[in-house]
Amino acid sequence: MSTRRPVKRPGGRTAAVTNAIRSAVEDLVTEKGRDKVSIPMVAERAGVNATTIYRRWPDAGAMINDIATYQLDPSRPLPNTGDLRADVATWATEVMLHYRKPVNAALLRAGSANAGEAQSDCLRGLLDEVTRLVEQVGDAPVTAQEVVDGVLAPVMYRIIFIPSSLTDDYAERLTDKLFS
Repeated sequence: MSTRRPVKRPGGRTAAVTNAIRSAVEDLVTEKGRDKVSIPMVAERAGVNATTIYRRWPDAGAMINDIATYQLDPSRPLPNTGDLRADVATWATEVMLHYRKPVNAALLRAGSANAGEAQSDCLRGLLDEVTRLVEQVGDAPVTAQEVVDGVLAPVMYRIIFIPSSLTDDYAERLTDKLFS
């Protein structure tokens, strides 16, 4: 009888497959554009069977939207200095810098376009984060919706439609305007 214990893989096969699929989607959206990415193409690039992908996502649009949704690490700590203005500015700048990277911007555009006339959930994590940021402060001078309308929405608009107009201090300036 063998006394060897099975070696556990960090994250296991599921994590490895998911990472391969996400990398393949990122590369293909960047190289070919959202409209030309298909599940068989992603499967080939990721080195998995297409049925593996279809078990997770019904179509390429849903897959791209889901991958765009989870680009920022949801377990990362949110700013919490006790100064809501500073926390919103730091958070918004982090989001803006993340989505200024071409691959992340391409995934955001693809996820947004996939929604069509329906509400896109490609930013649902960010909306939850805004709510948590505002709730960290007992008597907040602004609401989460005001942060979305005054800071997040203009940043996302520029990322999607006019990325060349973004400056490093854009999120900070929007935050200052919101809190003035």
